[in-house]
Amino acid sequence: MATKRITRVNELLKREIAAYLYRLINEGGFDMSAVTVTQVNTAPNLRNARVYISIRNHVLEREAMLDTIRGHRHAMQQHINETMRLKYTPHLTFELDTSIEKGDRVLNLMAKLEEEYGESPVEEADPESDPEKS
Repeated sequence: MATKRITRVNELLKREIAAYLYRLINEGGFDMSAVTVTQVNTAPNLRNARVYISIRNHVLEREAMLDTIRGHRHAMQQHINETMRLKYTPHLTFELDTSIEKGDRVLNLMAKLEEEYGESPVEEADPESDPEKS
């Protein structure tokens, strides 16, 4: 029962943080279209929440962009306190999430293999010629 509650809190926090980030950060030179809140992990006691942020195509500016987001942590926590009814307002910690990029890299490698070897890099065995079935 508690895991369903934490899952709902995580999804709600993810939605609220993502929506509020777009309203909060309107600094020049900050590309909000490259920022995605990918996941939120809240502690079972609701005291802490780890927010995973993906920043695409800004390899050199990522840390600066993440620091800007971290600088607005108090405003986000205050917004969560005002809009959500939770026993505690969780302390937000922002971390860079590179899992989307890793997935893109794997998909690109698979596409290159398909180009090189045809439709599928592994030849499918004929089930009728399977030696185990003989």
